[in-house]
Amino acid sequence: MRALAVLGITLVAACTHGFLPFFLRGKDLLWGRDGDSPLISVVEESRRMVDSAIYHTMRRDLSKREIPSPSRLLSFSKLPEPTSRAISRAAEIMEASVRALKTRVYGKLGRSRPPTDVLPEDVLNTIANVSGCLPYMLPPRCPNTCLASKYRLITGACNNRDHPRWGAANTALARWLPPAYEDGISEPRGWNPHFLYNGFPLPPVREVTRQVIQVPNEAVTEDDQYSDLLMVWGQYIDHDIAFTPQSTSKAAFGGGADCQLTCENQNPCFPIQIITMRDYVPKVLGPEAFQQHVGPYEGYDPAVDPTVSNVFSTAAFRFGHATVHPLVRRLDARFQEHPALPPLRLQDAFFSPWRLLKEGGVDPLVRGLLARPAKLQVQDQLMNEELTERLFVLGSSGRLDLASINLQRGRDHGLPGYNAWREFCGLPRLETRADLRSAITNASIAGRIMDLYGHPDNIDVWLGGLAETFLPQARTGPLFACLIGKQMKALRDGDRFWWESSGVFTEAQRRELARHSLSRVICDNTGLPSVPADTFQIGRFPQDFESCENIPGLNLDMWREALPQGDACSLPDGMDDGDVTLCGESGRRVLVFFCHHGFQLQGQEQVACSPRGADLRPPVCRDINECEDVTPPPCHPSARCRNTKGSFRCECTDPYVLGEDGATCVDSGRLPKASLVSIALGALLVGGLAGLTWTVICRWTHTGRKASLHIADTGGRGTCQPGRGTRRDTSVSQPGAPAGRAGQVGACLSKHRVATGHVFPFTPGGHHEEPGPTTLSCCLLLVLSLCAHTCWAFTARENCVYARG
Repeated sequence: MRALAVLGITLVAACTHGFLPFFLRGKDLLWGRDGDSPLISVVEESRRMVDSAIYHTMRRDLSKREIPSPSRLLSFSKLPEPTSRAISRAAEIMEASVRALKTRVYGKLGRSRPPTDVLPEDVLNTIANVSGCLPYMLPPRCPNTCLASKYRLITGACNNRDHPRWGAANTALARWLPPAYEDGISEPRGWNPHFLYNGFPLPPVREVTRQVIQVPNEAVTEDDQYSDLLMVWGQYIDHDIAFTPQSTSKAAFGGGADCQLTCENQNPCFPIQIITMRDYVPKVLGPEAFQQHVGPYEGYDPAVDPTVSNVFSTAAFRFGHATVHPLVRRLDARFQEHPALPPLRLQDAFFSPWRLLKEGGVDPLVRGLLARPAKLQVQDQLMNEELTERLFVLGSSGRLDLASINLQRGRDHGLPGYNAWREFCGLPRLETRADLRSAITNASIAGRIMDLYGHPDNIDVWLGGLAETFLPQARTGPLFACLIGKQMKALRDGDRFWWESSGVFTEAQRRELARHSLSRVICDNTGLPSVPADTFQIGRFPQDFESCENIPGLNLDMWREALPQGDACSLPDGMDDGDVTLCGESGRRVLVFFCHHGFQLQGQEQVACSPRGADLRPPVCRDINECEDVTPPPCHPSARCRNTKGSFRCECTDPYVLGEDGATCVDSGRLPKASLVSIALGALLVGGLAGLTWTVICRWTHTGRKASLHIADTGGRGTCQPGRGTRRDTSVSQPGAPAGRAGQVGACLSKHRVATGHVFPFTPGGHHEEPGPTTLSCCLLLVLSLCAHTCWAFTARENCVYARG
């Protein structure tokens, strides 16, 4: 009984150890932490909701090892880097907090004003700070060195010294018009099915694609003037200047529903260069619109904000999707159809880099871009089926529709309707069907658009701009020409380092840059011996092709810098975890020191040279401990941060593994290695105990049967004989049994115990002997101890899942 009591106490302690964290954490969830204000509690609840959705997304992705779905492929291609991911998460937490405050505190104020207009400034500042948004809203620290005055930062920050965040990466897209959201915050137009615009509901984006936009692959019209390279170049610079990440979660913030498996509207589920400005943009806008909206360069203007606008990124510059050909053409060395490399449908080219290695390399593809036409953007042939029906298809797990994505993206970003943007550009409003036909000359398409939208105000700006009739010698209509031209002018005039700006390059260097071309770039980076002089024009081989030997290149001698006479300043041997370089400005030379990523400079950043050289003690680069940064922390709370030289590493405890963000621990779906060892040892223990028990029982039964038979055969007389190395038993006879007989049987039992080491299972009187209480207690203690250990291991693991989930 004492053994059972000890076992009971052990079980109680193990269960308390396993379940106590549940109760402690449940207290925080139900009643909050001491000292938390209601506002902080709202933000913390929003943080848990967003993090839970992100966690479920990564856990779902980890568990799916089959062919990726199109939506996962799209999200992988737009997966943000760590800084962008942290900003996106903070923004979603702040938005969720504002929405929660609207519901809980300001719901009685109605829908007339957005919550951000009625929330006090100190409340908004608190939300921004606690959510993690504030550090990304503050101006960055701009270096004040010779290099910073000559070269732009890779992030684009500090280009404008008065407004260092203008044009920088990881900043919000510019708003040229106020956003149009149904709830004033983030609900896209068309989110609520009973919400009417000018008396009409907005049509589902997929229905717009089916009735207006898509066209069979065989029906596309090819451009008679411009090559496929014009489309590819537009795609290239679009991703360079207007690339935006997707939401960090593909699960709904409320409940974790998979956005691909639910029809419910839950946030976030719904569904440059010289060459560009000189050679590309004029062909898109046409000469008249280029002169009107861009014009000649007049110098850097610090009052111009070069930040990419929302309408440009989300709608106007996506006109190029209507110029994508359904086939990828690959040509041989004479620019003819390649016998071994037939044209590829787009669906067979997406996510297939292996074709470059096994199917001829890059050159056949480049020849196809140069000598085959782009698709022409025709009003009743806006987008081919490869993009509307078979985008990113690797298996039978669904497909995406690029046209619907574009339409929904515009609504998600809060873009006002078509007429609002026409007014912004100084174009007349369209009120009737007849007005719409003046902008979209194809009467059939104009009629279908009006049937879907009911009023020109309701038309999505991407569709309205895309369907407009081309301007002369252009590939866009008047609305997109205005929006694209305005953005390109801002990118040029608001850039302190624009190549034509005074002081950036010398006159000789500018002349060299003006001679450079995309043709020369292709010559220098492919195996093609000849190219068209204008790569955006369709090239007919061989008459339109120039030998690469005749294409002027860039003479880098114009950038050679000679040391001043008598300059004793020289570069040091180097510095650990950093670099040093010479830089000249305003007739003087300086040494500039800088550290590699993950290190911080301690000491002087810049030192001027003198005739005696640079007499100084070089600065040093100290490792930054990223794990000490709490705004934002580098790792999710579910992971442990370990500082490394120049970086950090997020680590997980078995059986958790890092998710695709590299910072969050997600359940791998398997048992911990320690649990597997415990199970193996437990199984071994149980197996050994069962085997031992079985052996004892068998021996007892076998011995008992032999003894019973032997006693019966001798008529109850003993058979032990003296003189065989044994001694005669002198046991006391059992009461009620004849003394002589008892002595003989007792002698046999004693001999049996000595010879075999087993306890005889029968008493001398022939009755069955029950096992003692000590044997039962030991067996029970072993089995229950094993069960307690297994229960504790399982409980501890589930507790980790709860705490981290």
